[in-house]
Amino acid sequence: QVHLVESGGGLVQAGGSLRLSCASSAQTFDAYSMAWFRQAPGKEREFVALIRWSHATYYADSVKGRFTISRDNDRSTVFLQMNSLKPEDTAVYYCAGRYGGTDDMQYDYWGQGTQVTVSS
Repeated sequence: QVHLVESGGGLVQAGGSLRLSCASSAQTFDAYSMAWFRQAPGKEREFVALIRWSHATYYADSVKGRFTISRDNDRSTVFLQMNSLKPEDTAVYYCAGRYGGTDDMQYDYWGQGTQVTVSS
């Protein structure tokens, strides 16, 4: 059983920054694609960012240029640096792992989520 544990969420003013972390218990972490999804109240979960085992990255258009996904395989951790935050970024952010792409149905492992709230 692989566990993913997110941290780093919180309350921030518009224009501010947060850095999310997701620590994995997987022994083959470096072979996995790791992604961030988010779900705002009353909305469906949506793709935010993806980093493959090759370190290739992909972003949703809504966060491109503001968010950066990275990974540290030695620490089995993936990060999401979020800059220039907007109120519409408010959501619960989830870390996901294994062999998926931008579709959340493709992932086997999920964290419990961390709340990000951006005030205007």
